[in-house]
Amino acid sequence: MRYTTLFFDLDETLYPPGNGLWDAIRDRMNQYMVDRLQLPEEEVQHLRRYYYETYGTTLRGLQRHYNVDASDYLAYVHDLPLQSFLQADSRLVDLLSSLPQRKWIFTNADANHARRVIAALGLSGCFEGIIDVTAIGFACKPEEDAYRLALSIAGESDPSRCLMLDDSARNLAPAKELGLLTILVGSAEPNPAAVYSINTLLELPDILPELWNNNEKSV
Repeated sequence: MRYTTLFFDLDETLYPPGNGLWDAIRDRMNQYMVDRLQLPEEEVQHLRRYYYETYGTTLRGLQRHYNVDASDYLAYVHDLPLQSFLQADSRLVDLLSSLPQRKWIFTNADANHARRVIAALGLSGCFEGIIDVTAIGFACKPEEDAYRLALSIAGESDPSRCLMLDDSARNLAPAKELGLLTILVGSAEPNPAAVYSINTLLELPDILPELWNNNEKSV
């Protein structure tokens, strides 16, 4: 099958997990709840997890229960020195640059954070655009509407011609249901939400070499 569009998650998909950035973002989420909302420090981690599990993101839960300003929240939690966590990998730059398909970032974060991460990784210019949480009206993965909106923004009417690459199996499951080819990034362990599982994006040529040629293949 000829694939035309690739959707990439951002955090812990474009870069390997465990470099400390996502932990720092989570710490900023907790601190936001203490500083801005005056919530007890001993309760915020439990609340954040509850909101994530119930609403898909901490932001959605805070919007629902505290009517927080999304722009203020997103700016606060992503206010981090990315250069302390990220660096460009020429192998990844070459790999993504060589893919002929349209490539989109599809993230539950905001576009400003996505642009900063992409720049820190040396990937500016590799993507058609960024589909962030604001572009889809604060719908978020794993809500089915988020994927339908992302497909619409990308100009795709046929999900079967698209790939979704994400480090979260929970976020891949709805994409697979819609017909996208799903790839779990960050673990090679098989997962029912993913057609393929890889440790890093650098393994993409090993599982789908046809992305780089003109042969039509079916999975």
